[in-house]
Amino acid sequence: MNNTTLFEEAKKYIPGGVHSPVRSFKGLDLTPRFMNRSEGAYIWDEEGKQYIDFCMSFGPLILGHKNPKVREAILGAVDKGWTYGACEKYSLDLAKFIVERISFIDQIRFVSSGTEAVMTALRLARGVSGKSKIIKFNGCYHGHVDSMLIKSGSGLAGTAEASSLGVTPNTSKDTLIVNLGDKEALEKCFKENNDIAGLIIEPLPANYGLLEQDQDFLLFVKEICQKNNALLIFDEVISGFRISFGGMAEKTGIEPDIVTYGKVIGGGMPVGAIAAKKEIMEHLAPIGGVYQAGTLSANPVAMCAGLANLKQLAEDDFYTNLHTQTEKIVAVLKEWIDQHTNHKIVHKESLFWLVSSEQPVRSVDRIPTSLNADFNKLNNIFIPKGIYLSPNAYEIGFVSSAHTDEVIEDLKKRLWN
Repeated sequence: MNNTTLFEEAKKYIPGGVHSPVRSFKGLDLTPRFMNRSEGAYIWDEEGKQYIDFCMSFGPLILGHKNPKVREAILGAVDKGWTYGACEKYSLDLAKFIVERISFIDQIRFVSSGTEAVMTALRLARGVSGKSKIIKFNGCYHGHVDSMLIKSGSGLAGTAEASSLGVTPNTSKDTLIVNLGDKEALEKCFKENNDIAGLIIEPLPANYGLLEQDQDFLLFVKEICQKNNALLIFDEVISGFRISFGGMAEKTGIEPDIVTYGKVIGGGMPVGAIAAKKEIMEHLAPIGGVYQAGTLSANPVAMCAGLANLKQLAEDDFYTNLHTQTEKIVAVLKEWIDQHTNHKIVHKESLFWLVSSEQPVRSVDRIPTSLNADFNKLNNIFIPKGIYLSPNAYEIGFVSSAHTDEVIEDLKKRLWN
């Protein structure tokens, strides 16, 4: 079957034909590619077409597809059993490996997704503080938790309206929205609300474009949270273990009170995590009064995959080498887009974003209105050339250690042929 036929059939049985909206190629001329297999930096669709993959399952595959050591760990775990609903040593091994290498956390709890990790972090912040409201930033995505599916009408601080049907006004009122980089609005928000439990931010916003923030602003966020006894939550579901082993917290030297992880931490298996100092984490049940549970939390297959993944990331020069490869890929893409499109490429370590803007974009109000149309034109060129980007103008690109010099040479040929 070809991709179009499969998509039409999928729409009969699955809402929109997809299990996650961003896979739908919505707003693009082409239909979704139904993937059949993968290896290293490459994926193949059901029609047998090969692509260089810069989506990498939206981030988890920092070692590329089917990394041999991760594969071996997965198969070894499955051979013993794939879920127990009981205590097991695999999650202890992974927890110990992480906690011993990240200085600002004492304990970690594994869940099954980044959304679930954020949901738990918000409840934990409220439980610890005894307060109810959470500040989030316009342009930061924190999963499909009801209280995080909020947008602001004006972009200024204040109670916002829901950006999804099914989110009630009572839920919306406990979320306060501030624009990224707006210190004055953030101060105003704290001044006008005395029941703020915490503030959640992607320290490297990477779900609505790649909106890198100034160190000065991130420091201000930390300071104002401390001043107002609000817990600072870093959502590092994307940036954690990708920017560096300790994520943006390590990179910036700014320690959050609570951090959420996902994606890379599971080596491609479904996983999320929440971590903090012991005095915060022990508010979680069964020790404390903040309830959280999950049938498949700390699934042994994901735990084994995650440990095999992170052990390779902890090796000397891993991140240096990954960032070097990214620089090479960015240089190749920049040369081509400078000749053929009006896009610019911005990147941070192993992440990149193609944006049709001459000016730096650090907040959503600076994103050009033509972005979708411009990306559609670009995608129409790249897909036939066998170059697969995350299929949405606002999604970013991911580089893995499998994007070797040989793959980069292949990229050059595909671009200029």
